[in-house]
Amino acid sequence: MTGAPEAGDGGSAIDRVRAACAAQRLVVEIIEYPTGTRTAEDAARAVGTTVAQIVKSLVFVADGAPILVLASGAHRVDVRKVARLVGASRVEKASADATREATGFAIGGVPPLGHRRPLPVFVDRALLAHPIVYAAAGTPRAVFAVAPGELARATGGTVGDVAEEPPPDGAR
Repeated sequence: MTGAPEAGDGGSAIDRVRAACAAQRLVVEIIEYPTGTRTAEDAARAVGTTVAQIVKSLVFVADGAPILVLASGAHRVDVRKVARLVGASRVEKASADATREATGFAIGGVPPLGHRRPLPVFVDRALLAHPIVYAAAGTPRAVFAVAPGELARATGGTVGDVAEEPPPDGAR
């Protein structure tokens, strides 16, 4: 089973991710889950891991230009921290349409690489605390496992602190 083709891309979303991984010398096995992996919680449940080991590939707009943040599924992204890391005066989450335009993938299946055009990538340093993390592979049902250091290398990502600080009482 493979991902549904995107309009005009000449191949399935999963095939594009597989090719991008191979181009970066990342050896991965892409696995599809019938129950879906659209959210970090869904992915963790399907894979049988913790939410912290799920990579959320999130598009933000920094001073008008799209960027990609690879965050731990256990974290919310702090746009002020991202702005400092990027050197931007304004950072905001991209819309679903802007995400698809920048990456060629729909929210819920955005992979960390293989995008329509190259994007600056910023990696949540918390991901590096795990031996293996799981990233979307182009559809809301497909993921691949990868060592986080290898993921940062393959994406050319800048590692930094992008996580929102939890409230003092631990409540959100």
